[in-house]
Amino acid sequence: MNKQEKDTLINELTDLLKENSVIYLTDIEGLNAAQTSQLRRICFNKKVQLRVVKNTLLKKAMERSGKNFGELFPTLKGMTSLMIAESGSTPARLISEVRKKSEKPILKGAYIDEAVFVGDNQLKVLENLKSREELIGDIILLLQSPIKNVVSALNSGGQTIAGLLKSLEERAQN
Repeated sequence: MNKQEKDTLINELTDLLKENSVIYLTDIEGLNAAQTSQLRRICFNKKVQLRVVKNTLLKKAMERSGKNFGELFPTLKGMTSLMIAESGSTPARLISEVRKKSEKPILKGAYIDEAVFVGDNQLKVLENLKSREELIGDIILLLQSPIKNVVSALNSGGQTIAGLLKSLEERAQN
């Protein structure tokens, strides 16, 4: 690969890193062709982009991206593959699913919305991350709950007051 090809690849990787906020670094070294093919198929079905990259090119792209990948630089050893997704938990769930049958992929680290997670021990934390839409839904549900209680109380209270007034009116007439 000549210098111009490397520079083109670094620019592609830089754009990829700039455009995405969910980036996983994994180690898939040692998977045979069938396992790698199956991993790629699963990634495609879950809308996760899988890309094997050279560490030196990825490091340069990370530096050029303008994002703070600081703690991830030491993980750039051995074979590295990128997993890019829309949801922060999708790649973690995918990794756990594949690891039921194989020892790999191993999570080296992840960059999710400016937060950095380093090490395979962070996999469970990442699996439980909620997407932006899920968080918004939870917030709306929490906000609606007190409003529903107030409306319900007002409705039942109105009926109670109306019933009380009607009973008082009937007593006054008798």
